[in-house]
Amino acid sequence: ISTSHTVLMIMAFDRYVAICYSLRYSAIMNNSMVMKLSLSAWAVPLIFVVVLIGLSVRLNRCRTLVSNPYCDNASLFKLSCDSVVINNIYGLFYTAVLLGSSVGCILLTYGKIVVVCFTSKNKSLNRKAFKTCSTHLVVYLIMFFSGFTAIALHRFPQYSEYRKITSLLFFVVPGSLNSIIYGVQSKEVRSFLSKIFISNRNK
Repeated sequence: ISTSHTVLMIMAFDRYVAICYSLRYSAIMNNSMVMKLSLSAWAVPLIFVVVLIGLSVRLNRCRTLVSNPYCDNASLFKLSCDSVVINNIYGLFYTAVLLGSSVGCILLTYGKIVVVCFTSKNKSLNRKAFKTCSTHLVVYLIMFFSGFTAIALHRFPQYSEYRKITSLLFFVVPGSLNSIIYGVQSKEVRSFLSKIFISNRNK
């Protein structure tokens, strides 16, 4: 989940540079910058997750049933009879930092892209910007709302059944839609689907 957010943040930055500083794109997004961004996309979530695991490992277990479709951190510390106040505080802090920085990055980059598109008279640039950014934004919003819902419902035990459903949807829906959303942007894919549609109509 964390790495998905950081990768989408980097993608938003990449689109911002490509649209707002198109002539300097190659200079800004050089190999060194790409390596640094890629490393940070994995390193930052890894550090946060290691701390989460460390806080869970220290707890004594008095239960064995994981009431979730998969074994995540919140499910693990719920197996303990010890105080999990620190785990909850850190989990909320981690979620706030991750989602806050994620939303902030999207709003900042897309806000500047919108300003450039409105002030630009280049219709071709605006069309390409909309085509490129719309897919990224749709994928981000799907992942954000499905992930946020699953995290929020962990704090409400009475909605455990809804949490299980949203947890499964988080892994199934975004991954399934990614290929569709990005696939329709491909000229070859659109051409192939058009041929199938036309042939079916002619039958």
